[in-house]
Amino acid sequence: MDALKLLALDEEDLAIVSAHVQDAVGKVSGLAYDWRGGQFSLALNRFVWEKAEDGKGFERRRALLNFKRVQAVRSVGFDRKAGEAVLDLLAIEFERKGEGPDGTVTLVLAGAGAIALDVECIEVLLADTGGAWETSFRPRHLAGE
Repeated sequence: MDALKLLALDEEDLAIVSAHVQDAVGKVSGLAYDWRGGQFSLALNRFVWEKAEDGKGFERRRALLNFKRVQAVRSVGFDRKAGEAVLDLLAIEFERKGEGPDGTVTLVLAGAGAIALDVECIEVLLADTGGAWETSFRPRHLAGE
């Protein structure tokens, strides 16, 4: 299977990226914010949902999620100094501030954690950066999650 590479420039695109990173995991040490360049990135091991339905097993891939035009970053629900702590990404949401393209992108994490990015506009890249490996575990969610 070819490596995935997606670019999101609006809310509809962002929903597609969100679906592809649902249940991705990454370490706190994989978070990076370049405030001068206005970029925030997160190194992830994403569950390959697009392959999960074919009945031939499950896999994960190493991926990078990169946000551009970021003006500020806030987080809640985890210790940013705990580099080895694992973050489980559930969804990416966007709330527009007004009439313009600016707003807040929220990375919703398991355990009531979140990372909020104030952005000038939506400009997000998701790219697989490494090979795939098999996993026997398919993420599950309890009703209401």
